[in-house]
Amino acid sequence: MRFQAVLNRDGGTLRTTDLDAFAERMRTTLEAAGHKVEIDIVGGADVAAGLDKAVSRRSVDVVLAGGGDGTISTAATRLMGKKKALAILPAGTMNLFARGLGIPQTLDGAVEAFATGKVKAVDIATANGEPFVHQFSIGMHARMVQLREKMDFGSRLGKMRASARAAWMTLRNPPALNATLMVGEAEIAARTTGIGVTNNLFGEGHLPYADDPAGGVLGIYVNVASQPGELVRHAFNMARGRWRDNQHVEIHQADRVVLSVRAGRRKPRAVMDGELVALEAETEFRIHPGALNVLVSAKPD
Repeated sequence: MRFQAVLNRDGGTLRTTDLDAFAERMRTTLEAAGHKVEIDIVGGADVAAGLDKAVSRRSVDVVLAGGGDGTISTAATRLMGKKKALAILPAGTMNLFARGLGIPQTLDGAVEAFATGKVKAVDIATANGEPFVHQFSIGMHARMVQLREKMDFGSRLGKMRASARAAWMTLRNPPALNATLMVGEAEIAARTTGIGVTNNLFGEGHLPYADDPAGGVLGIYVNVASQPGELVRHAFNMARGRWRDNQHVEIHQADRVVLSVRAGRRKPRAVMDGELVALEAETEFRIHPGALNVLVSAKPD
């Protein structure tokens, strides 16, 4: 196969990686397996243009994207509905979509898996037509990200510490939203501290990612916890992947969902694949089965 790698030097763990040395190892590993590879190392401002160039090249079979969540989401958006496959280099903080695909969590391990990998069609979701691969969320998650973005951190560990601090601040002063969900023919009205719409249902007993990335459904998670003790228990259960046993989370699934939020003067924000976005008064979510080709390990799960 012909690989075109786009590595964001400003994204995720690549910021602290010797990219010249890593690129040479990547080239050696892929070429030893009979592949051809070209590697572009770009700054964050040039990632979208680099990915556009890679996707537009007819000779390319696989676009290998390396960076944080934003880089991976940008790449998936451009490859949705195309024959080219996306290879995800796990350089983000949690790499949740990559985990769901069974991709090794080290840079060199992922490249070795790609060298002998296979192409698999998985689902992708959209929010008002904008694709996302992991989750769209409002409420507590969005506030936590907003608070974290105001903090200084220069490494993956620093980001995790900032996330923990922001999470604690959010638990002490949680948002409360009036929201309505249309799930199929059912209308669900809720006073909630958070709602997440996910690309397939999360698995149990681990970090929040989908065990089946081709399950063909949206997961809808409505947090009904409101008291401090309830919120702490909710956060603890979420960290352990205890979704089904979490009495403070209502779980639904559908192939189409419409979310409406009644907001005051201050427009609430949302988080889509780790990035803050504006929240519209109404958001339509859809699942698109098999709309994204990804390169995964050929080894059985």
